[in-house]
Amino acid sequence: MDFSSIFTQTEFNKLMQKRIQSVLLISSSYDAFLLEEDGRIEEQIFNEYVALNLRYPPRFIQVTTAEEAFKVLHNEPVDLIISMLSVGGMDPFSLSKNVKADYPNIPIVVLTPFSREVSIKLGREDTSAIDYVFCWLGNADILVAIIKLIEDEMNAELDILSVGVQCIILVEDSIRYYSSYLPIIYRIVFNQSKKFMMEGLNEHQKMMRMRGRPKILLARNYEEAIDTYQKYKSNVLGVISDVSFQRNGEKIDNAGIELAKTVKRENAFMPFLLQSSDISVAQVAKEIRVGFLYKYSKSLLQELKHFLKVNLAFGDFIFMDPESHQEVGRVSNLKELQEKLFDLPDSSLRYHFERDHVSKWLKARALFPIAEMIRNFRIEDFDSLEASKQFLYDAIISFRISKNKGVIATFDPNKYDKYVKFARIGEGSIGGKARGLAFLNNIITKNSSELHFEQVDITIPRTVVIGTDIFELFMEMNNLYEVALSDMSDEDILEHFVNAKLPHRSDHYLRKFISAIDNPIAIRSSSVLEDSHYQPFAGIYSTYMVSNTDEVEVVMKQIGDAVKCVYASVFFKSSKAYMQATMNIIDEERMGIVLQEVVGQQHGNRFYPTISGVARSVNFYPIGPEKAEEGIVNVALGLGKQIVEGGVSLRFSPSYPKKALQLSSPEMTIRETQKKFFALDLDNTTFVPSVNDAVNLQYLDIKQALEDGSLRWLGSVYDYQNNIIRDGVMSKGIPLVTFSNILKNEVFPLAQVVKKILEIGQKEMNQPVEVEFAVDLQKTNEKPVFYPLQIRPTVEGEEALKENLEELCPEEQLVYSKSALGNGIIDDICDFIFVKSVGFSPANMINMVSRIEKLNHILLSDHRNYILIGPGRWGSQDPKLGIPVKWAQISGARVIIETALHGFCVDPSQGTHFFQNLTSLRVGYMTVNTVTGSGYYNEEYLMSKPAVYEDEWMKHVRLHRAAVVKIDGKKGMGVIAIPGE
Repeated sequence: MDFSSIFTQTEFNKLMQKRIQSVLLISSSYDAFLLEEDGRIEEQIFNEYVALNLRYPPRFIQVTTAEEAFKVLHNEPVDLIISMLSVGGMDPFSLSKNVKADYPNIPIVVLTPFSREVSIKLGREDTSAIDYVFCWLGNADILVAIIKLIEDEMNAELDILSVGVQCIILVEDSIRYYSSYLPIIYRIVFNQSKKFMMEGLNEHQKMMRMRGRPKILLARNYEEAIDTYQKYKSNVLGVISDVSFQRNGEKIDNAGIELAKTVKRENAFMPFLLQSSDISVAQVAKEIRVGFLYKYSKSLLQELKHFLKVNLAFGDFIFMDPESHQEVGRVSNLKELQEKLFDLPDSSLRYHFERDHVSKWLKARALFPIAEMIRNFRIEDFDSLEASKQFLYDAIISFRISKNKGVIATFDPNKYDKYVKFARIGEGSIGGKARGLAFLNNIITKNSSELHFEQVDITIPRTVVIGTDIFELFMEMNNLYEVALSDMSDEDILEHFVNAKLPHRSDHYLRKFISAIDNPIAIRSSSVLEDSHYQPFAGIYSTYMVSNTDEVEVVMKQIGDAVKCVYASVFFKSSKAYMQATMNIIDEERMGIVLQEVVGQQHGNRFYPTISGVARSVNFYPIGPEKAEEGIVNVALGLGKQIVEGGVSLRFSPSYPKKALQLSSPEMTIRETQKKFFALDLDNTTFVPSVNDAVNLQYLDIKQALEDGSLRWLGSVYDYQNNIIRDGVMSKGIPLVTFSNILKNEVFPLAQVVKKILEIGQKEMNQPVEVEFAVDLQKTNEKPVFYPLQIRPTVEGEEALKENLEELCPEEQLVYSKSALGNGIIDDICDFIFVKSVGFSPANMINMVSRIEKLNHILLSDHRNYILIGPGRWGSQDPKLGIPVKWAQISGARVIIETALHGFCVDPSQGTHFFQNLTSLRVGYMTVNTVTGSGYYNEEYLMSKPAVYEDEWMKHVRLHRAAVVKIDGKKGMGVIAIPGE
């Protein structure tokens, strides 16, 4: 009897007739990206579908509002709706009812983070129109599980009863637990199915076995469970059941035990697993001879895996010789085809390409663009076969490069090469920084038409991410937690980590990575909490760089040491202190590692990029005509450490690049622009494991950049004889970093590129963003490259202002301003220095300077900041316009307020020095003009308080409670509340 022919002609074609082909995902772009875990969901679903010989994997249609959802439903076929709890325009429960009314056959799933508040909310809502509610627990497999569960439900009757496919019944009414169990069960079933598939003696058997994988059926009450079991009992592999769930509409504490007894009476050998939060059920399970799982066990999922494993027990392309039909070559993927193309016999290549064999093989692997190109490929169109081979070779390289954009590949040492843009090692989380980089990679690809610039390439650097599971393995195999959580010094902790061993396969993986990278390598932290959507963990951990010289063994050791240094930095004193301050638990932190090609060029024994920068989509210190929503950019020559460490950089608005405040006068340009820059020392002996991650960086004078030629695009020269700044570096004089050729003459469209990146980033994240980047202008025979390095939400604790200041009553505040610069909340200042309006005369302002300076000195000596209030322009050099103080004389002021008096109304400060200090020191600034009715200032309140110091012109008071200063940088409003007594 021909077993395979029976399956081929009858049952095999009947399987999986109903499929989820189109999923409507209702969420923000950022939530969708997190749910899909950097694109891996698409990859997993694709692999499953190819193995099942289905033509198209499901596609995701992502919308952000209810209105968009109904538009899609009206115009396109949708097989499944997945909605997050937060839906623009309508809550998901109302949305589900409205959808069910018009589309009753479309399954609806609500996906929500797990929390007590969410559970309470779900308990209050009418969920009758929702088919399933799932918790997203950070596991990317959840979407695969949801799709497969619904597909299994749709196909169960035909596939199980007609063909004999097996099934596993899960009885569970807890959203939290079935959301955890189902991805685990499906993963085990898929892995088992792959083993079954490989046991097939031919392609047909392999396909049959994969199609015949067991189905998972979920029941959420006793009636569903018993009906499912009775219907499919001849094909049930096993049952996993909760103990307490509903029967006849009431919660029954022993419903699962009754179900187990019923099943065991019919089939004593049926594997059955009871799971409960009541440990006493273990004894009952033992008595009725079924398995037991304690829900609060620390190893819950591991025990579930064990139960499933113990109890529930396309091919290579072969090039042939057209005459002898003997094999002359074999390739298993596109990379091998590229590598072997020039070695294959001409006659064999001609034979297969003429018959379209290769394109069909590629289509089976869903490589459609290159397959279509090869299908239209004709050897006779070229002058020679060698020319046609070269054309194919170049086309495959281009396709592989484009294919890797926006995708995180699994790092395969046998397939990895320089054409893989972003790969991951390990199965754990990739961490916040890597996720941000992956999201950037994704949106660059998604918005490629908007980001097309004629003379610029925009791409992320070549990157490999080591998952957090490798960190956990490293910590456990070296017994490092006791050391890490101790009170040892940073140096001692680092020594223990450096002496530990990385997991055994690390050497093989790192060696392969190094072989594909020409530039130095940055080893960057990417912790689970870092660059979080809600927590400002950026910059807490370390980043190291290694020179990547030709000495492979040296580089291998240095990268290994650098990885251990980053791991150790999780447990340095500063990190622990930050954890405590942000109410996080150090045990919860897990570290991923980003290995990234350093952007830039070599100059002697130095390496650095032409430009590094940080751009923010909101500018809290806009200076007319700038607007807050137009954003702000800081750029510097050399490595980005110059900006990250708070060094001098050039600040400009991407909408007004020619209006840089620091370049407003020769004197200011000389004083306020960059004098030194960071570069990586390429001498490999300078890197040693150290708490200081800048151990092998050089801090150089910009004259060195002039010699290197990198100042060519960024530099100007100060002609001291004529007191003038000349653009370019060809003139004699003092070199300066002004970016003039870029910002004024646009030799590189930096402002345009950054502006577009910020627009797209903010749109995709649905909130203001911060983007780190680097630019290499010295590419030989290539276009300059703009490298986005990181994107994160600009949600900083001190800037989290949720209150609407427009709704406050001005007369109830101490100060109310409709013209303010800065952002956030300051709640630790008790001291006010203010100029009294009674007896004020502009003629006395110049005499006030020394007294203010003395008060400033006293307060700084006591480590106290203060709020400074007075009429006119602070710091004006014209005594008729304001008190002519120098910045050093009021350097302790955290907030500066300019007021107006009858007979003395002056426009707000306009001095460039003044605004440069405001922005660089992040000082709050408000103007109040009670004469014209713009704003409010309750001077009487301050006058009523006892004085620390008072004279005929001014007064210093100290309040018992700190005043609360609130500034909304987006709206340009600010208030100071009257402190409660």
